[in-house]
Amino acid sequence: MPVARAATPAIAALLAAGVPHTVVQYHHDPRSDSFGEEAVNQLAQAGGLSPDQIFKTLVVALPTGLGVAVLPVPAKLSLKAAAAALDVPKATMADPAAAQRSTGYVVGGISPLGQRRPLPTVVDASALQWDRVLCSAGKRGWDVSLAPADLITLTNAVTADIRAV
Repeated sequence: MPVARAATPAIAALLAAGVPHTVVQYHHDPRSDSFGEEAVNQLAQAGGLSPDQIFKTLVVALPTGLGVAVLPVPAKLSLKAAAAALDVPKATMADPAAAQRSTGYVVGGISPLGQRRPLPTVVDASALQWDRVLCSAGKRGWDVSLAPADLITLTNAVTADIRAV
């Protein structure tokens, strides 16, 4: 019997780890470049979710290479807090092309899961207040719902308050 192939590396990572999850699709407008807002507008309203339950994946440049910060879509990233959580002196936003090359995903579809090269990752501590959080499933218009503990475990992440005040 043929084995079904996962649609994205993120979904393949979830399947390989046996992690319970749900893939949630929504209509992605190719003219949109506000990917997180688009997800919140469609998923929060349709699914009765809080916008703070829907997380974005940002790739940051560190003195040691690249890293990943995962935080609620409505929040702004504190680069200083992300750097401290990743135990480096400084973080800046990564060049989009470098982020795509490193992760294997396109901007707007970068998932913290199943990246080409695992990167140091920090997940905002607010994730722990939810039973389930959503993050990109590795394709624009696709999110995955999973337990925050599973997200943290699969990405080998640390947790910290990385939201700007």
